[in-house]
Amino acid sequence: MRKPLISGNWKMHLNHFEAMKLIQEMSYKITGDDVDVVDVSVHPPFTDLRTVQTVIDSDKLPFFLGAQHCHYEEKGAFTGEIAPSMLAKLNVTYVITGHSERREVFGETDEMVNLKTKAILATGMTPIVCVGETLQERDAGDAEAKIGSQVQAALTGLSAEQVGSLVIAYEPIWAIGTGRTASAEDAQAMCHHVRAGVQGIYGDEAAQSVRIQYGGSVKPANARELLTQPDIDGALVGGASLDADDFSRIVQYRLAD
Repeated sequence: MRKPLISGNWKMHLNHFEAMKLIQEMSYKITGDDVDVVDVSVHPPFTDLRTVQTVIDSDKLPFFLGAQHCHYEEKGAFTGEIAPSMLAKLNVTYVITGHSERREVFGETDEMVNLKTKAILATGMTPIVCVGETLQERDAGDAEAKIGSQVQAALTGLSAEQVGSLVIAYEPIWAIGTGRTASAEDAQAMCHHVRAGVQGIYGDEAAQSVRIQYGGSVKPANARELLTQPDIDGALVGGASLDADDFSRIVQYRLAD
């Protein structure tokens, strides 16, 4: 059985003092019983990673440390970029790649996402590979084709075993930060489409092993309906992960009425 992964993407929020406060607040609200059935990762800005790592390690918190981005090269004249090995040395477990904001705002291409996915795997970390469509693509009936091409491009050159170890996050671009959320039925259908795409290229075992998250205005109020769908194995949470109470309630979705 695939264990759900709930990931908090803090984006460009919180200095390292604020990040320390938030991770400590989360530790009071998310219990050992919770992490027995759900994996939890937090993805602070790069300047907060060392602080959050220290708190997780020293207090033995049951959270995985994640990063939001990295470059695909190990070193070089890439001012402002971060090598995968630098993250690995900070005990980072999960790295987000291909997030819609990286694609839409910073021009990250499918080829770059593929290179980063391979680089993250090469350093022993797990990529969270994001795919998603715009509202225009959805309205034009092109959502499935867009998602299928993104999945295929991101995973090109990987083995079935590597693909089975990944996380793929379906995050409809039109739902991120807008307050709009795909219905549970639509989210399930698209996550099933992702899994079917993996199955078609890499086989049944990889398709059953890969974890597929939903991301896009996930909140305590809709978490249970989304996360109990058969092909949704977790959530990539944005704004709600900046509030310890909201995030803990998402992690504890199975307890909701």
